[in-house]
Amino acid sequence: MLPFARVSIIGLGLIGSSIARAVRAHMPTVALAGYDASADVRDAASALGLTDDIADSAGAAVTDADLVILCVPVGAMAGVAAEIAGDLPADAVVSDVGSSKAGVAKALAEALPGATIIPAHPVAGTENSGPEAGFASLFHDRYCILTPAEGADRLAVARLADFWTRLGARVETMEAGHHDLVLAVTSHLPHLIAYTIVGTASDLEAVTRSEVIKYSAGGFRDFTRIAASDPTMWRDVFLANKDAVLEMLQRFSEDLSALQRAIRWGDGDALFDLFTRTRAVRRSIIEEGQDDSRPDFGRLHD
Repeated sequence: MLPFARVSIIGLGLIGSSIARAVRAHMPTVALAGYDASADVRDAASALGLTDDIADSAGAAVTDADLVILCVPVGAMAGVAAEIAGDLPADAVVSDVGSSKAGVAKALAEALPGATIIPAHPVAGTENSGPEAGFASLFHDRYCILTPAEGADRLAVARLADFWTRLGARVETMEAGHHDLVLAVTSHLPHLIAYTIVGTASDLEAVTRSEVIKYSAGGFRDFTRIAASDPTMWRDVFLANKDAVLEMLQRFSEDLSALQRAIRWGDGDALFDLFTRTRAVRRSIIEEGQDDSRPDFGRLHD
């Protein structure tokens, strides 16, 4: 038995369109409705056949849904929740895909009093955006973290876990505040660093922009891939998860100062020890199946 028969996806960018494609692939009998605030995105989603119906308002998209997934930037969650409040079926489960959870959970609870809300975060994505960028296998073997509030409906949590498992994800449950701290380390801080490094390179007066582009080594190219991520989404993530991000940024600054001292004083042993520990982390990520062990990160060669 399918966990949900009628799913509504609000926001049809990379994640929303990938959910739609994955549902088509793994649960083809599920009825799909979709909505996006952008008319151009709605037109593109309609042309792609992402859902059975593309509504002209968020409220209209959820009228018959038993699962509503909000796939919008975290800063837009409260506004979208308010838009659907009057049309949301009483027995519907409301979820989301936001990269920060405590603030989203609070915003949804305030906008949708009495609703069954189970926040979620599929830890998957690319640097691309828009409905054309989605693909059905995006969530395969990636983690989806559910952050239900204390006392949340256990059946609703189980149904949502089943939904994500059917899309190929590994499902974990975590307290929202702890999720935000973990993701500040593993996702938010790396993005902040990438944006900073690429911005620094762009601003250097002694190095021309053309030289930065022409002579980019592999590490810098990887930073530019991360820094090409959707600016609206990441602006909202940093503002929504600012306490955890600032805590991790302070820790990073302290570690960076220690690294700076090791380089200044020629402490090769300290550098070697650090680089050895970080290699071990890399191996663990590969062993967990969360990245590719092939040379050049699995990049194909002509």
